[in-house]
Amino acid sequence: MTESFLKAVEESKVLKTKPGKDELTELYGLYKQATVGDVDHERPGILDFVGKLKWDAWIIHKGLTKEEAMAAYVAAVEKLKEKYGI
Repeated sequence: MTESFLKAVEESKVLKTKPGKDELTELYGLYKQATVGDVDHERPGILDFVGKLKWDAWIIHKGLTKEEAMAAYVAAVEKLKEKYGI
């Protein structure tokens, strides 16, 4: 993993204000794509609301290379840092 990606992961944890749900799910999806690659399991069942939300956030990034996902994650964290401060 690149140093800038690892730094962005740490910075995302210390923002002055917690990002909104949509922003957090976007980060989650990009993180999973960057660290695991394409989603590797079926969508969770109907009663697993959180699991479905996470799966949906991840599947939209299907096809991105790990490097592309890392770069998108770093860019997303930079935007959050501008918005919320660090």
